[in-house]
Amino acid sequence: MEEKKTYERVIIVGIEKQNEADAFRYSFDELEQLVENAGGRVVARLSQKREKIDHKTVIGKGKITELKNLAEELDAQTIVFNQELSPSHVRNIQEMVDTKVIDRIQVILDIFALRAQSKEGRLQVQLAQLSYILPRLAGQGENMSRLGAGIGTRGPGETKLETDRRHIQRQMTDIKRELDKIAAHRQRSRQQRKDSNVFQIGLIGYTNAGKSTLLNQLTEAETYEKDQLFATLDPLTRQCELPSGMQVTLTDTVGFIQELPTQLIEAFKSTLEESKYVDMLLHVVDASSENIKAHEETVMTLLDELGMRHIPILTIYNKRDLIDQPVRSTLYPNYTISARDPKDIDHLREAIEKEMKKQMTHYQLSIPSDRGDWLIDLRQHTLLERQLFDEDEQAYCVEGYAKKGSRWVQN
Repeated sequence: MEEKKTYERVIIVGIEKQNEADAFRYSFDELEQLVENAGGRVVARLSQKREKIDHKTVIGKGKITELKNLAEELDAQTIVFNQELSPSHVRNIQEMVDTKVIDRIQVILDIFALRAQSKEGRLQVQLAQLSYILPRLAGQGENMSRLGAGIGTRGPGETKLETDRRHIQRQMTDIKRELDKIAAHRQRSRQQRKDSNVFQIGLIGYTNAGKSTLLNQLTEAETYEKDQLFATLDPLTRQCELPSGMQVTLTDTVGFIQELPTQLIEAFKSTLEESKYVDMLLHVVDASSENIKAHEETVMTLLDELGMRHIPILTIYNKRDLIDQPVRSTLYPNYTISARDPKDIDHLREAIEKEMKKQMTHYQLSIPSDRGDWLIDLRQHTLLERQLFDEDEQAYCVEGYAKKGSRWVQN
């Protein structure tokens, strides 16, 4: 007999500001999805319309009483606030509500702890969690005692987190040292790809936009893909062959989300840098989402923060099969596809080549007939468009586009 899965019973709480009804509704729905991805079940949603949050308890005193009664009535185990909570917020709410209180950031960190597979991923999540917990130690005795299990406690919590500040700082120092070693190895791998003149493409986008599915279709890789938030945390680089025969690399990275915790951005900096040094970005957008604009703005804002807006971007509107009308886009160039449709993937490969040409340098060369190795290199590492054999010269006349700085286009 199959064991019945038990879910943590959760109440989500949020503040709706004036003229932000749609944005709030979407953010609140997203919080519910985050809770479910973390293994919880939302049993109630409590919101309040306010111009600004209450400096003591986020929501007003009357709403706190309502929340207390609701938690008791529904036997809720956890209360999750959509807004980031300061240590004093948690302390004040905890004085009135006898239930574990966490915020959106802790839920996101929790999902990352669940999904991280590699040693680097686990270290990065642990560093982010410790960075979040450290300034919140003082005065949190009551709530810390409730953080014994469930959502918001995975990762460091599994090893009985010490509440001693110096101990946590030592842990963080050790993790940073370990991550620096991994980052140095990653940098060497990046430099090798750069030295080999391989054209590098990075996949970016809002979480659950379909980046891993697209990577699998373009490269025939077998990466984990599922309809859930943050399905991919560990960066993965695979080789992709374009219609011309040119070999490029495609790197998948962690998905972005609104209000991505700064602790995560900092901890995952070396991972995100896998896309920072690419030649082109494929920005994957879920065309079926009702909040496309917010997704696009979130990604673009984070690209600004990471210093990546200078990289050429091709926007890919994915999940064409789930929409009834064309996407209204302000991002150009763009292309609409279904990552599940082989024909769309073939057309996308052609579109990628077209965009690559805009950044590459045109060449015309004469290759001696006995230098077949040069021809192989041209096919693999450049967009070779024309190849004719000149009987008189006993040479191949070739024409195409090569990456700037390539041996084939250097002055």
